[in-house]
Amino acid sequence: MTALVAAPDLLPASGAWTPARGIGRRRFADLGPQHLDSGEHLPAVCLAYETWGRPTPSGDNAILVLHALTGDSHVAGEATAEHPTPGWWEHLVGPGRPLDTDRWFIVAPNVLGGCQGSTGPSSDAPDGRPWGSRFPRLTVRDQVRAEQALQSRLGIRRWALVIGGSMGGMRALEWAITAPQQVERLAVIASGAAATADQIAWNSAQLAAIRTDPGFLDGDYYARPDGQGPHRGLGLARRIAHTTYRTAAELESRFGHAAQDPTDDPLRGGRHQVTSYLDHHAHKLAARFDANSYVRLVEAMSTHDVGRDRGGADRALARISARTLAVGIDTDRLFPAAGMQRIARAIPGALYREVHAPCGHDAFLLPGTGIEQWVTDLLRQ
Repeated sequence: MTALVAAPDLLPASGAWTPARGIGRRRFADLGPQHLDSGEHLPAVCLAYETWGRPTPSGDNAILVLHALTGDSHVAGEATAEHPTPGWWEHLVGPGRPLDTDRWFIVAPNVLGGCQGSTGPSSDAPDGRPWGSRFPRLTVRDQVRAEQALQSRLGIRRWALVIGGSMGGMRALEWAITAPQQVERLAVIASGAAATADQIAWNSAQLAAIRTDPGFLDGDYYARPDGQGPHRGLGLARRIAHTTYRTAAELESRFGHAAQDPTDDPLRGGRHQVTSYLDHHAHKLAARFDANSYVRLVEAMSTHDVGRDRGGADRALARISARTLAVGIDTDRLFPAAGMQRIARAIPGALYREVHAPCGHDAFLLPGTGIEQWVTDLLRQ
């Protein structure tokens, strides 16, 4: 087997390899202007992306991997200067793994509106200043249009598989509905056809946490001389979100009522273990993510609806012609399994599988859940 390495260059439509600008494994594609569903306009769009493996001469081995809310293009590989943690789907992508980089050409873009190299609120606007509050609202369809422009730039005519979980699953569904002839196989994991009222409610609480931080400054905090942005608000949003990613039963079994430090009683101002756990995840995200990007991406998730202007979700899902794997998680309280079952019923010939795990929504990121084998089986079809 070969080592897990990034493909070195852009692949234009001609099929010839040409140099791409980039830092380390991350590369950037300038895709020109884009009109948005809101009626607004981005004069220039750039998507950061990473690739693994090499395309075949016929270009029939390309797989598109789509990340979740606070993910990025670093799906697999060791930590780098740009990515302080290893790949977030390390057990799924690599030589001999389900997305075998000895066979498949893996493409993972950073979403439009993100903060890991793609055009987003922290990017410079035409006047040379960060977009900040001026950055337009996005929809999941806007994000998919940008990814379609990247597909064209890479000279990929059809994806052998489009796969994503959570927010990435929203984009995967949009891909298969918007461009069914370009998606041969589809894997949607722990996601939904439209945002539910419950999801929108949780999202609203997270947005309020960020916007009420005095450091937010209505989104125009980049020029602060002290460099202090809305880190507390972003951390609070992460605490809220992370609670929905796990389950009450798992938190109880891991932490219960225990104090973080036996000598620091919560009755005297000490922290509980579960509080320390949420603090840890809050601080990690605040150190690597932009609050404005979080706002715009969460807003896009809240407006997600594959049935908008298509006669409803079921009619939209019926357009999908890809061989489809739909995966639910039995303990997922953010994207309940019933929503994934509905997706599977509406897509012709779709196969439904269910993860049984105590940890809830985040199970789609963990090894040993069955997802590896189900994706392997899908690619063998």
